[in-house]
Amino acid sequence: MSKDERVRTERMNVAIDGPAGAGKSTVARRVAGELGYVYVDTGAMYRAVTLAALRQGIEPDEADKLKALVASIRIELKPGEQGQTVYLNGEDVTEAIRSREVTLIVSPLAANESVRAKLVELQRTMASERGIVMDGRDIGTQVLPDAELKIFLTASVQIRAQRRYQELPEGQRIPLTQLEAEIAERDRSDEQREISPLICAKDAIVVDSSELTIDEVVAVIIDLSRSKLAEAK
Repeated sequence: MSKDERVRTERMNVAIDGPAGAGKSTVARRVAGELGYVYVDTGAMYRAVTLAALRQGIEPDEADKLKALVASIRIELKPGEQGQTVYLNGEDVTEAIRSREVTLIVSPLAANESVRAKLVELQRTMASERGIVMDGRDIGTQVLPDAELKIFLTASVQIRAQRRYQELPEGQRIPLTQLEAEIAERDRSDEQREISPLICAKDAIVVDSSELTIDEVVAVIIDLSRSKLAEAK
């Protein structure tokens, strides 16, 4: 057996897609840790670009400026004490990219063709050595269509809104109904955009986390991962 064939049977790539607030990042990070794989949070990469655009006053519809921006910035993902640390041009922006300002415009900005082309190129390079758990909205359909295991993680709008509400600091909480409306609009935007819309891959396994704990979701995906690896040997 060649080295490449051995790597293929010992490691694989796991793609986890799903709508906003489904718990993809938390689950993907845990799955990667248990499998000994590298976790890649693609949403964080798009948020980093969004933060850079906000700082420079660039609007989502300013295509030429976004193309120049994404060509000039450097985004790095590194393991950190609290999980993954995100760097934008050498600056730790892990917390800054989770601001409400970024959240409200990341979807239309992520739909920009130049932004997606650049980040997809980076993501595919990261996954080329295998042993990657990557989450996002188009990983199984566009970024890593050959991933051995594809998961579509979802939950009801109401459950996702409640989770986001609990994540917000008490002084920054907004009405739950407003969060539900924003998440529903985010779903609509992600599903209807022309470039890489949110779609469940035909060969993806749907996992509804509405009534499951994080531990239970992680256990399901770990079991599926081990089954896939066993089949490959």
